[in-house]
Amino acid sequence: MKKIPQISEAEFEVMKVVWQKAPVSTTEVTDYLTRKTDWSPKTIQTMLKRLVTKNALTYQKEGRVFVYSPLISEEEYLDHKSHSFLSRYFHGDITALVSSYFENDQLSASDIETLREMLSKGGN
Repeated sequence: MKKIPQISEAEFEVMKVVWQKAPVSTTEVTDYLTRKTDWSPKTIQTMLKRLVTKNALTYQKEGRVFVYSPLISEEEYLDHKSHSFLSRYFHGDITALVSSYFENDQLSASDIETLREMLSKGGN
């Protein structure tokens, strides 16, 4: 099984850009994120370097430009993250997760109907 790195929320924002646009240059990532956030180009470059160190990204140098590609897919990361959340807070018990929402009145009638439909279809 592939080891999925721990990624901060800020790093996740960088990963979303790479997943969407890969292969993508430092300049493209920086241009996009400086328009969407208040981060400096230096901050974005630091996060790209950290993601390479964490084995979430790889890069190739093309002339004077670094071009990044993901080493993990968005689906792999999100699947791992949801399993980690479930394990950390609910000891891997999905029933405990859903129960906590019921107990705190955080499920709407629409949510409950969607869950019923999913369960009747076997979770598919």
